[in-house]
Amino acid sequence: MRKAKQNRLENKGWKVGSVDEFLELSPEESAYIEVKLRLSDNLRQRRTRKKLSQKELAVLIQSSQSRVAKMEGGDPSVSLDLLVKTLLAMGASDQDLANVIAARAH
Repeated sequence: MRKAKQNRLENKGWKVGSVDEFLELSPEESAYIEVKLRLSDNLRQRRTRKKLSQKELAVLIQSSQSRVAKMEGGDPSVSLDLLVKTLLAMGASDQDLANVIAARAH
């Protein structure tokens, strides 16, 4: 946000800050969420690259289509464990996972 716009908002009584500040997230909590979102995005990208439907992926990992949708959507009920296991089942290597985890937000 441009500084001029930020100043106008603050002068009108608005508070300007980051999502982390608003939700009072620690750096560790913020990093955890970012990792989960990167893994979720990578899962969707891999599935579409392999031309699999969510239902086909669900059969592959012995789960349900709705669970796959939750994994791809970054639902908080989805564990990192499930995301990693699913990516491995789709052929991701340890190095692929390391690259996704180490990537920075755009």
